[in-house]
Amino acid sequence: MTESHQHLVRINNLRLAYRIVPGTQPTVVWLGGFHSDMAGTKAQVLADHAQATGGGYLRFDYFGHGESDGDFADGTISHWREDVLAVIDDLTEGPVVLVGSSMGGWLACLAAIARPERVKALVLIAPAADFTEKLMAPRLPEAARAAIARDGAWVRPSDYDEDGYPITRALLEDGARWSILPGPVPIDVPVRVLQGGADPDVPWTHALELANALKSEDVVFTLVKDGDHRLSRPQDLERLVAAVAEARALAQTDEAGGDLVARRLARAARLRGAPNLEALAPAPWASALEE
Repeated sequence: MTESHQHLVRINNLRLAYRIVPGTQPTVVWLGGFHSDMAGTKAQVLADHAQATGGGYLRFDYFGHGESDGDFADGTISHWREDVLAVIDDLTEGPVVLVGSSMGGWLACLAAIARPERVKALVLIAPAADFTEKLMAPRLPEAARAAIARDGAWVRPSDYDEDGYPITRALLEDGARWSILPGPVPIDVPVRVLQGGADPDVPWTHALELANALKSEDVVFTLVKDGDHRLSRPQDLERLVAAVAEARALAQTDEAGGDLVARRLARAARLRGAPNLEALAPAPWASALEE
């Protein structure tokens, strides 16, 4: 199926840009990271895979990100959470599998809590739950704290953006409202976590704390010891595609009914008969891997 580019009109006529691949349910929904966009390598690889396999897939840019309207400096966790819920409610039907990277992992959890009847599985990549309060604020230098107190914002240098990006008082204060750690986190669906052991932004211990806090017993935590925050190397992308394929299969089984043991047996049976990862991966990977 061909991926189409469209816009969802939100509050005050602000538009969220999105790309959708029509296909079978459950629909996989990509949730990107803080100050990232839907054109990244991981999001593109999943789009290629959806087109190659016929699965439904949706990716979008939050308010103030990428191709969407709005000023990034005006964004908050509340605003971006509402974007995620609007996309699920207005652009998808039936069960969904949320794939969240970094901040997107936190938003995926918040959406799963808000829409338990729709969200049937999660794949979390370096999930940065509560990052504003637990990862960002403690690392701010004194000059940054002074600037935020005085001006309401500070421009943080970034390895991923030469211009940096603003950290605002509103972002930090609002983020604390949505804290989910230390838990328990009321999510009871299959969850797959991919985490780099050499991630400088989200320590693996932080991601493990989230995994342990989830109510679900069907949680698999994969530590890639030499992996960084992005996890975008060819071998990392193979793990991602495999995790998403497994999550879709588990979500389909859950929709058909059955308890946890039945889901695991069905998954094992499918994986025994599944093609290898090379066959699962679409040919268009080549261009994405060169980024």
